[in-house]
Amino acid sequence: MDRRLSINQIAELAGCSVATISRVINNRGGYSKETQEKVERLIQEYNYLPNANASGLRTKRSHSIGVMVPDITNEFFAKIIRELDLFFLKHNYVLLICDSNEDSRLENMHLDNLIKKNVDGIIYISGQDEIKNMGHFTIPVVYVDRSPENAEVVIHSDNVQGGYLAAKELASKGCKRILFFGDLRYRSPVRRRREGYRKALEEAGLPYGGDLEICTYPDYESAKKKMAEVLREKGCYFDGVFTTNDMMALGTIHALEDNGYKVPDHVKVVGFDNISMSEFCNPPITTIAQDTKGLAVKSGEALMKMIQNKGRLKKKKIIIPVSLKERKSTAETGVLTYSSES
Repeated sequence: MDRRLSINQIAELAGCSVATISRVINNRGGYSKETQEKVERLIQEYNYLPNANASGLRTKRSHSIGVMVPDITNEFFAKIIRELDLFFLKHNYVLLICDSNEDSRLENMHLDNLIKKNVDGIIYISGQDEIKNMGHFTIPVVYVDRSPENAEVVIHSDNVQGGYLAAKELASKGCKRILFFGDLRYRSPVRRRREGYRKALEEAGLPYGGDLEICTYPDYESAKKKMAEVLREKGCYFDGVFTTNDMMALGTIHALEDNGYKVPDHVKVVGFDNISMSEFCNPPITTIAQDTKGLAVKSGEALMKMIQNKGRLKKKKIIIPVSLKERKSTAETGVLTYSSES
């Protein structure tokens, strides 16, 4: 038997007005603790569900959040989406997820559609260096991971520290010529990781720049192909490699092994992101772990404050700490060798 009641019936049982029931549901105050407990008990007992459409007409809110991601198949972004979904579910919001596939045209089309759907806010992981159609945003927007030129509220990992920890790990394991292998699109996270890498090498008195910095697209096949080209043309003139993501690290390791170089015996490798593959491949990859839950929760909290008009945000730039996960790709072996010729 369906015992679900209407809001009028809930109000009658609670001995209060429909307006009070609405205030309790939306946490707006103006009622006693006793009334709140009675209403919440009745809502749970009779499985009352507010009419989302009617509520939207009254409050001018859709109780939906747009989430823009550059690649939904990327495990790092997928983890953030999962945590965002859990966060907003607790606040009675649903997510509308859009995959731009690193295509600015698709990204702009998705933005238009999100705005037409009257989303209450957007969590934005952009594939663009600058958001040119800022006139769209009369709704709250929080940028995550990447920081376009005109982004106002940004939540991102401490990429500078990540690059620093990666290069410091390689230097501490005896590497003398450490290659920076980065994403050629050079988004803000990659720029910051390079900054940390160079800082660590400068502290260690090690060379950087020139042929110690190469780039390609950030997928496994591109990284493997590029590394194979470098080895074929110049040989292995380095003994350590810092790649700006884990798939590039795996491509690097396989290219090295295909050309007769062992990891970590001849070359040590550090990746970035700590995706599951990095732990289970052979050898397991030392990498920089990003706190995907922290990124999601902090961005969710910031967006909710903006939606609920609880004043201006005290912090518009939030940096989430990272950590080094040390594995076998940087194990000490005492073998490290490289050619001094480039």
